[in-house]
Amino acid sequence: MIVVTRLNGSGFAVNPDLVERIQETPDTTLIMVDGAKYIVRESMADVIDLIAAYRARIVGMAYGTDLPAGRNATGPQPTLAAVAPLRTQDGGR
Repeated sequence: MIVVTRLNGSGFAVNPDLVERIQETPDTTLIMVDGAKYIVRESMADVIDLIAAYRARIVGMAYGTDLPAGRNATGPQPTLAAVAPLRTQDGGR
């Protein structure tokens, strides 16, 4: 879930997998797959960043590298290790 803010200042959580599209006209409107519409204070770019960070957390949890709450996915990236070549039936040629 991502937390966004209504125009009156109250926060609420939205399942980002159910967001169909986002419009900025000029208020940011989340349009859900069921047709529900939510007007929020965050900009379209901010909502997209929240959704990207949410999805990065989900992928991180799947690989055992969960990001702490409040940390976005743009921080230091893990170092990559060299991969040993696979042996093939023809001896690696």
